[in-house]
Amino acid sequence: MALTGLEIYKLLPKTNCKECGFPTCLAFAMKLAQKGTELANCPYVDEEAKAALDAASAPPIRLVAIGGGERRFEVGNETVLFRHEKTFFHPPGLVVRLRDDDPALAEQATRIDAYEVERVGIKIMLDGIAVDNVSGDAATFAKAVATVKGVSALPLVLISDDPAAVEAALAVAGGDRPLICAATTDTWQKMAELAKGAGCPLVIRADDLESLAALAHDVQGLGVEDIVLDPGTRDLAGNLAVFTQLRRLALKKNFRPLGFPIIAFAGAATREEQALLAASAVAKYAGVIVLDELDPSVIYPLMTLRQNVYTDPQKPIQMEPKLYPVGAVTDKSPIFVTTNFSLTYFTVSGEIEASGVPVWLVVADGDGLSVLTSWAAGKFDAEKIAKTVTSYGMADKVSHRKLVLPGYVAALSGEVEEELPGWQVIVGPREAVDIPSFLKTVWKAD
Repeated sequence: MALTGLEIYKLLPKTNCKECGFPTCLAFAMKLAQKGTELANCPYVDEEAKAALDAASAPPIRLVAIGGGERRFEVGNETVLFRHEKTFFHPPGLVVRLRDDDPALAEQATRIDAYEVERVGIKIMLDGIAVDNVSGDAATFAKAVATVKGVSALPLVLISDDPAAVEAALAVAGGDRPLICAATTDTWQKMAELAKGAGCPLVIRADDLESLAALAHDVQGLGVEDIVLDPGTRDLAGNLAVFTQLRRLALKKNFRPLGFPIIAFAGAATREEQALLAASAVAKYAGVIVLDELDPSVIYPLMTLRQNVYTDPQKPIQMEPKLYPVGAVTDKSPIFVTTNFSLTYFTVSGEIEASGVPVWLVVADGDGLSVLTSWAAGKFDAEKIAKTVTSYGMADKVSHRKLVLPGYVAALSGEVEEELPGWQVIVGPREAVDIPSFLKTVWKAD
């Protein structure tokens, strides 16, 4: 049971030293009760009080690490139901499932390991490979795990209800901290012993939340703390309802037995159904999502969705404000100005590259906002543009004195010319897609 702010306050040193960042110990205690700060921020709390405050300071959803190498990923430790309340922190791991009896296992695992896309300057990869013991044979399962390990460094999910098969697989991959999937009411004792012995996280599966909570209690009693929940649902409506219940119980009720990440299985008869199941799981509220195949037409949109959902809404993805030469620029090359919202930058620079015309791209600091948004917020105005152009020494880099503004801020052209005496401001296209035709038909350096 979580402690109230007053109960926490009674255990604090009551010095009001302010070193925690709060004006009083009472204010710190109230914030700690709301999960808005960490106990470690109090430099004077004693060990006895620390032990008593564990329940209040522990995250409502446990942080679980999967994998042991450089490509390990972490799930859980979320603090809000809705992204706009604060932010989501740990994106769900996207894992592709392979059969242990697949003759093309090594080839498939190699493709999964190598899959990579780049979006808004960020490289995105898959997070793991699940090996499914469909053969029902422990030796086949262990051999398949060894095959996958031989071609990929991705974290593994070991899918089998047979403790003997899991034990054989752990003999091959136990040191890599794979996720064991799954312990049930029939196998939990042996599975928990295997997970504890190898130091691995463990999926527990039950058909209802009451049984799932009881199973979590039993598994923890054997010393396994890193748990992932599988409530057994496999359809869209069931996932949405149960996953939301689990999140609410953990965050709103502080129900510790179910305060763990969730695993979702997005297997379906059609590509569209699989995409829908996985997309729903990204948004609500899976920590690990198991896909049945490496299908870029499904995976890339999922990665895009995940990137968007797990971006801090108060901190847009942004580029470093600076001068970006696009192509082999010369003193005759045009100067374009834009903001440092990364999607704007990559859209504009992409169209410039497609045009084949080298351009000096001046990226001003608009707090990571788009052109229109930063202009409306007063962060992309004539003074900011002029100072940016001057600070990058553009007058020394080009022989002309022409500057191209985004079409959406055409109203700034006169003000920019006042801020930059001797410069001519040209209003460029509103849409990035029109940049190539603008460069070929409108732009002239002389």
